[in-house]
Amino acid sequence: MPHVLIAGKLHDAGLALIRAAPGVSFDYVEPTTEAAFAPLLGAAEGLVIRTQKLTAALVARAPVLRVVSRHGVGYDAVDVPALSARGIPLVIVGDVNSRSVAEHAMALMLATAKDLRGMDRAVRAGDWARRDAYAGGELFGKRLLILGYGRSGRLVARLAAAFGMSVEAFDPFLDPGRMEGEPARLTGELAPALEAADFVSVHVPMGARPVLGPAEIARLKSDAILINTARGGVVDEAALAAALRAGRIRAAGLDVFAAEPPADGDALVASDATLLTPHVAGLSRESMERMAVVSVQNVLDFFAGRLDYDLVVNRDALPPPAKG
Repeated sequence: MPHVLIAGKLHDAGLALIRAAPGVSFDYVEPTTEAAFAPLLGAAEGLVIRTQKLTAALVARAPVLRVVSRHGVGYDAVDVPALSARGIPLVIVGDVNSRSVAEHAMALMLATAKDLRGMDRAVRAGDWARRDAYAGGELFGKRLLILGYGRSGRLVARLAAAFGMSVEAFDPFLDPGRMEGEPARLTGELAPALEAADFVSVHVPMGARPVLGPAEIARLKSDAILINTARGGVVDEAALAAALRAGRIRAAGLDVFAAEPPADGDALVASDATLLTPHVAGLSRESMERMAVVSVQNVLDFFAGRLDYDLVVNRDALPPPAKG
């Protein structure tokens, strides 16, 4: 009987799935602290993990572990080489939250363009004259630059096009042949695209350096708005805070941060030109249900011998799928 550890709060739909699975037992702990789940690793053959770190030391504490399923698509906090060294596949949920991310990016875009944060505070403070500041702008006719044209980037492009925006995409890893029928134009030069953009929406994975560093941020127009729903660290936060403080760009809508949660006194948190959310772009009610179900199903499929090979991060940990 396979035994599974579910570490982190899971939607009821995922729990119902594993409860109904014949021949499977499981432990369930809602806190994501190491102290909550580490003592249970010793018996775990399968592990469903949320946002907490899975280090090599923790993997060593799981002698019978055979599969890890990440409740999401990112795996920065997982020591993948430590899993691969033992032939343990790391499985992700695939495309279950890109629409939620895209909608959140558009919500931040609209809210910053319309100055909703300032308008809300003004009404609550009795400052009805705020309406005469004409602080809100429109999306129609504005130029949007999307950095990273994967699943969420493509959906943002389609939503933005519906608002009448002119959409450009920068993705040096994308085959231009895949742009047929897309609402975005692909550009091969980042610098001029940044200079022309009214809005920039970031949808790239974390790399060795920020995709928007001081030099790139300096190219933005003074009324440009930056949206980041990708990863903390892909935008240089010190350079962004300095640009906002000096009025070199208009505003930023941020869902992700280099340190989460941000430290007390963080310049971006203190800024009146930012609209902030706590890394929830992919966490709609609907996507949380989908992620819970798929993350549990991945473990059940592994033990049943029908794991979706396309969802495995470290495919070297498994023999290649049979052909035919």
